[in-house]
Amino acid sequence: MTSPGMARLLWALAEPFHALTYFAAECTAAAEAAGCRGFWQSYFALRAAPLGPVGPEVVTALFYNFSPAFVARRVPAVWDAVPPAAALEARLAGVDAAVRRVLGEEWIASPDAAEAADLAVRAAAAVRPAGRAMAAANAGLPVPEEPHLALWQAVTTLREHRGDGHNAALLEREVDGVGAHVVAAAAGRSTREWLMRARGWEHKDWEAAAHRLTERGWLAGGELTVEGTAMAAVIEADTDRLALGPWRALGDAGCDRLAALLTPLRRAVVGAGHWPEHNPIGAPDPS
Repeated sequence: MTSPGMARLLWALAEPFHALTYFAAECTAAAEAAGCRGFWQSYFALRAAPLGPVGPEVVTALFYNFSPAFVARRVPAVWDAVPPAAALEARLAGVDAAVRRVLGEEWIASPDAAEAADLAVRAAAAVRPAGRAMAAANAGLPVPEEPHLALWQAVTTLREHRGDGHNAALLEREVDGVGAHVVAAAAGRSTREWLMRARGWEHKDWEAAAHRLTERGWLAGGELTVEGTAMAAVIEADTDRLALGPWRALGDAGCDRLAALLTPLRRAVVGAGHWPEHNPIGAPDPS
């Protein structure tokens, strides 16, 4: 039952809803009200909070594709500004406010919201924690009572589960964090400008990674070679396959139904301008 393609589709549909925590003004405002200063301190506080007050080495390891120096400028200082427990409260408060504006009170109280939450929570409960530190940290949090927040928490656990698997796929192919961005930009999933700015890499880091990939035969003149194109596809296929486990808990019918319920949510978030074009997350357009 189900397929890697379904895992990819559900990620593409759910990711903009999760990403309200990064791109909606209410989420940044909630983080700043809790004590964060600026976008990036808010980002690291809200995303890393389930891990507890960890240091930059842990965040760099688990986020994988950020420059270590970029992380170290925010972590662990961020925990002096806002402890993890307060950051967790702030991220739910921000998402709550953003969802109420973007999707409206009628949707929040609807049977569709409750059904989507039930399906996503069932899938998230099927996450196996071994080797999935970000997913495990999120899975260990209480499930919010409100359906729209339970849905957000569940899809967050599931996307971090996917991310843990993606990191494993990159590591298996000996592609480091900056190299992953070089491949993504060459494949057209984002742009060099977005990725360097959003992940803290310098030009020298990018050029060194491009040189390494050229020596491996993956790049030529900054473009993916036949081998590079094939390897990029293999990494994505491995990621889809490794993401599939929790979705098996729903079966084909449950996954199809959740996809149908997530489609208007994605459309609303994108329509509200909270899914910037070529953003560094790289989730595909499901259409």
